[in-house]
Amino acid sequence: MTTRFATLFDRLPEGEGAYVPFIMLGDPSLEDSVAIARAAVAGGADALEIGVPYSDPVADGPAIQDSHVRGLEAGTTFERAMETLSRMREEFPELPISMLIYANLPFALGLERFYRLVAEAGADAVLLPDLPVRESAPFTKAAEAAGVDPVFIAPPRASAETLAAIAGASRGYVYAISRDGVTGTERASETTGLDRTVGELREHGSAPALLGFGISTPEQVRAAIDAGAAGAITGSAITKLIAAHLVPRDGEDERDAHRFRDDAARTEALGEVEAFVVGMKAATRPE
Repeated sequence: MTTRFATLFDRLPEGEGAYVPFIMLGDPSLEDSVAIARAAVAGGADALEIGVPYSDPVADGPAIQDSHVRGLEAGTTFERAMETLSRMREEFPELPISMLIYANLPFALGLERFYRLVAEAGADAVLLPDLPVRESAPFTKAAEAAGVDPVFIAPPRASAETLAAIAGASRGYVYAISRDGVTGTERASETTGLDRTVGELREHGSAPALLGFGISTPEQVRAAIDAGAAGAITGSAITKLIAAHLVPRDGEDERDAHRFRDDAARTEALGEVEAFVVGMKAATRPE
């Protein structure tokens, strides 16, 4: 079966990469998450990566950690997240959508049930950032049985053996990390060694690699594609755009920090997300 991600990469013009924004469900509310997704798609996003809030997001830096907190404060449960994902799927029936979620939830729900639920909600792929590929066999089996693409992270300087395993286990795409560390720190994205990573993945028949961690400018998107990536993913930069328009945490009631300051701030934030995506998507096209 041809998946939406496979269709995306097949239809992109030669030399053009995919641009994929990350959106945390429930930050600052589930209703706002749908509006943010709508703004990103209007800006030209080729796909979406959707996060589900979790209390211990070990792969994420401060900006996305804060978005996890705001999502939890807004009452985002797995069930409500799936309802919101279903709304996005109904609105964007052809758009590839990947889910980023930590592995404790599928483990707690049961793998078969978890992947069945995300498939029914409309997710095309699932990335579990804290699941090493060497422990992935039961997850991959359950994902494929439900028709969901399992996605794995290709870390920088990974061994040939590890890259071969990632290529064999991943479907849809591979999430290539641009550098060591966590998301959204002050360290910029890097492409050193990316050509070697992409080359080895391709040798093993891998799904296309999208570069993430620290991608915040059009120049970084272009550099990723020039180095061999099939596109780029941005998370923290978009999260920061949203956070700048929320009630500040030093206000009188921190419980209000998961909402926009007012309707004007919401409108401005959505406009900034759309404009940001327009610029990042433009960088995926060859000059």
